[in-house]
Amino acid sequence: TTFAYQLKDREGLTFVHPYDDADVISGQGTIGIEMLEDAPQLETLIVPIGGGGLIGGIAVAARAMKNDIEVVGVQTRMFPSMHAELAGKEPGPLCGGQTIAEGIAVKQAGRLGFEIAKELVRDVLIVDEDDLEQAITLFCNVEKTVAEGAGAAGLAALLAHPQRFSGKKVGIVLCGGNIDSRLLASVLTRALVREKRIVSLRIIGDDRPGLLAVVSKVIGDLGGNILEVAHNRLALDVPAKGAEFDILMETRDSRHTQEIIDALVAAGYPPRTI
Repeated sequence: TTFAYQLKDREGLTFVHPYDDADVISGQGTIGIEMLEDAPQLETLIVPIGGGGLIGGIAVAARAMKNDIEVVGVQTRMFPSMHAELAGKEPGPLCGGQTIAEGIAVKQAGRLGFEIAKELVRDVLIVDEDDLEQAITLFCNVEKTVAEGAGAAGLAALLAHPQRFSGKKVGIVLCGGNIDSRLLASVLTRALVREKRIVSLRIIGDDRPGLLAVVSKVIGDLGGNILEVAHNRLALDVPAKGAEFDILMETRDSRHTQEIIDALVAAGYPPRTI
């Protein structure tokens, strides 16, 4: 930012701040207008906060149209800058880390947005990275919509604080889909692991011909899909005449996974989830 201002002064340019600018904030406020025109029954709006321009504009517009509407902000636990300042704390020392919500990873909110938030924003909620990943996954799988971490923060707040919004008509702002395809793939795969639809099992048994075939048959007969197999004879925590198998498999859901685990136990090959 310092360099940008120096360049502006040196070359006589016009600097347009991305969020701490009255015209930018006014333009972002049209989101609040459109939301209430489409759904005037809304009681609460949840808006991601980075620099504070988006929530500032939406809060001004929405409160002008419907004075009793509640405007709630959301930030990540790694960058709770507005949350901290509104609580009278210095935000800088609290901000830092690798968050999936890069678009709202701002160490200090703009002054205009902060002043508006003090007057018009009811609360600022904090979400964790798991909440953001779950929100991205739901947007993709349910809504068939690609959302970046910052864009999905509103839904993440609903997931993280369900009691806070219980019984209310809530509008959330999906404000970005700029997510790297590899990161999106990783988030979706991690969701399968979290839901136990992809699970890695470790089985220790005798190192004899046919053992892997028996274990594979138990899994296959119950409809499990084996993705990878690693066969380790040299692990020191395995008997010299034994072998260790790490099996990565895909199932329908956590109940299906447990059925396969129970069948392996019954067959004499109790697995350990890793």
